Amino acid sequence: MPNIVDFPLIIRLIPTLLAYLPMTLFITFFSMIFGVLIGLIIALIKLNQIRILSPMATVFVSFIRGTPLLVQLYLSFYGIPVMLRYINYFYDTDYNVNNIPSMLFVLIAFSFNEAAYNSETIRAALQSVNKGQIEAAQSLGMTYRQVLQRIIIPEAFIVALPNFGNTLIGLLKGTSLAFVCSVVEMTARGKILAGFHYRYFEVYISLALIYWALTIIIEQLIKMAEKRLTIPDNDQIPNYRRGKLL
Repeated sequence: MPNIVDFPLIIRLIPTLLAYLPMTLFITFFSMIFGVLIGLIIALIKLNQIRILSPMATVFVSFIRGTPLLVQLYLSFYGIPVMLRYINYFYDTDYNVNNIPSMLFVLIAFSFNEAAYNSETIRAALQSVNKGQIEAAQSLGMTYRQVLQRIIIPEAFIVALPNFGNTLIGLLKGTSLAFVCSVVEMTARGKILAGFHYRYFEVYISLALIYWALTIIIEQLIKMAEKRLTIPDNDQIPNYRRGKLL
């Protein structure tokens, strides 16, 4: 009977692919950080109905959510050099388009993609904060910035945390498209190995196992963070009298 699936090769490939895990995690976490920060700015613009900026933010979110991530990567990879050439032509600048690192295109595309989705998550979380707490803080003389930093954002973060976890998992898996911008991460390395060994099934099984394990780890970390940050209900808080439990 022919050896249809080389199971030992699946195991041997995992360490080779894991060598490119730092690149995958770099793209994932930096894109998530920038995506949350930009998403927060967009959410605040839309909530405060800032003239000119609010319609622009709405169009941006609609465009990003309405187009595939793969197309956005191509737009970043081919569009940014074209834009720089126009700037060089019209403003007599000298930006070297050829020296732009491919990682920059990837981070821009993923960050903007995450920002569009995170902005809606953050907006909904900000709106869920009890208005009575905000009014009480303002009555104490807090500025809007202080209320935002001390009350609104901390409480909204707890509400948004599960959705952030879902988007982080989606982003981790989405990094497999970074190869279209000539960035070699785990999936790109897997494609190279598959072409070398002609063992496509074994390579992609190894990749699937790695992504699956990473997803489980992220899920558990998010659950731990939720449990740590969630405020218990009043009936779950033990009563104390003179330092002793009742």
